[in-house]
Amino acid sequence: MAKINVSLQVIPNVEPGRVYPVVDKVIEMIAASGVTYEVGPMETTMEGELDELMEIVKKAQTICVEEGARRVMSMVKIDYRPEGVTIEEKIGKYRTKE
Repeated sequence: MAKINVSLQVIPNVEPGRVYPVVDKVIEMIAASGVTYEVGPMETTMEGELDELMEIVKKAQTICVEEGARRVMSMVKIDYRPEGVTIEEKIGKYRTKE
């Protein structure tokens, strides 16, 4: 199966001072998964196979609850094309050249 993009924003219902630490745990899990990803100010975009990325989305919910969230609101965006789609093809031209 071709690689696609999934963007994930999690909003854990925890005390105000705990939101970023809980989100950081989710990002650590994404990083450990081995998929290509980019953290943005509002969401994290991942690149991989659909089933693999949806498993990561599921794990993100569990992490939030394990970290004390009573509820988790998540926004998921999927950019799917049968032949695949990459982060680089969408934003590569905007990256700063070093």
